[in-house]
Amino acid sequence: SREVQASQRSVAIIAEMIHTASLVHDDVIDDANSRRGKMTVNQIWGERKAVLAGDFILSAASLALARIGNTTIISVLTQVIEDLVRGEFLQLGSKENENERFAHYLEKTFKKTASLIANSCKAVSILGCPDPKVHEIAYQYGKNVGIAFQLIDDVLDFTSCADRLGKPTAADLKLGLATGPVLFACQQFPEMNAMIMRRFSKPGDIERARKYVLQSDGVQQTTYLAQRYCHEATREIRKLRPSPEREALIQLTEMVLMRDK
Repeated sequence: SREVQASQRSVAIIAEMIHTASLVHDDVIDDANSRRGKMTVNQIWGERKAVLAGDFILSAASLALARIGNTTIISVLTQVIEDLVRGEFLQLGSKENENERFAHYLEKTFKKTASLIANSCKAVSILGCPDPKVHEIAYQYGKNVGIAFQLIDDVLDFTSCADRLGKPTAADLKLGLATGPVLFACQQFPEMNAMIMRRFSKPGDIERARKYVLQSDGVQQTTYLAQRYCHEATREIRKLRPSPEREALIQLTEMVLMRDK
């Protein structure tokens, strides 16, 4: 019905607003100077106004969410905001245990990126269908696509040029973050462990770490892992009956893997 479609469109708008607010805040935390090839809000207006701008976008999203008038949808989408904050805290920390490090990275990736897509997909499915099985399929699809999206993003940080990517390359290393390519490279170059624990803070750490990643199969391993997540997303969505929409969602998983910016 038109009413359901209007509410689903509202969910999409709210999700994009939450996402935009999180990017504005992230750029303040990271002191970033470019985003999507343009100057960041904090570079143009300063940190204080950027924080307030992010807060304003989030408040507008909250008002739009309240207007939908569905308590289940409110609960699902507010979970995204909680996960974003928890993900940011996870990003500030790191694990000494090498075996725990990858689990920590994937948990952070889910909370900072995939939760938004997973819970948005779930919210739309709740509005369109009463079957909890469909809600879970939508959630799992979004979760897997979201994790794959971030894995490819982490690959592009090493393989794409700054002009193509729209933001500086090796940005994560400069922030002291060990992403998938770094963690895989660490298996071939154990000397990277010390750099990871000091968050690439010593002179020359960033250049050495980047060199190790490109000499290793870290990029290929991370890409392969993203492919596995996209395969799982496709497997989930194929549980729904065939339709043009289902095929579009399957094609979306392929686009996630093929993107270069």
